[in-house]
Amino acid sequence: MCEPIHSRFQRAVREVTCLSRRPDNIAKLRLYGLYKQATLGDCRSVRPGMDDPAGRFKHDAWKALAGTSREAAMQEYIAFVEDLKEAYSLMQ
Repeated sequence: MCEPIHSRFQRAVREVTCLSRRPDNIAKLRLYGLYKQATLGDCRSVRPGMDDPAGRFKHDAWKALAGTSREAAMQEYIAFVEDLKEAYSLMQ
């Protein structure tokens, strides 16, 4: 029996915190955007101001996924976590 996507997504969310290395900032932004798209759908918030560069990067990462379905974002998140796990295991 195939495991539901929501279960696989929640497992990937847990697994990303247990990676052997911390993802770089680009990977973290991708994870953030995919997570927000998967859990909340399209970004509807106002872009933070110039005094919040981290907030702007996070907003932009999420906004770039506009139109992506929640299920597709979950699939991409799961695949990206699997790629990170594989890459980091090869680096050891």
